[in-house]
Amino acid sequence: MTDTTMDLNEQVARIERAIAETGKLQEETRKFVAEQHKLYAEARKAERDHSFAPWQVAFTGMGAGAALVGATVALMKVLGG
Repeated sequence: MTDTTMDLNEQVARIERAIAETGKLQEETRKFVAEQHKLYAEARKAERDHSFAPWQVAFTGMGAGAALVGATVALMKVLGG
């Protein structure tokens, strides 16, 4: 083999290694982006849940109040009030 053929083979091998490395980096990037999308979705859900928390407390309190009133009315009927 001549020096030129060896140089070309070395260059081809170097290019193939670079392509393989680029493929690995692209796969890592895809995984990273997928993880970021997952974390972003979780953060949005947490934010949404956090914004609804006061309403949940209010509705639970109203339900408890209605149950208390209903129980009081039923007790008054039973006792003949």
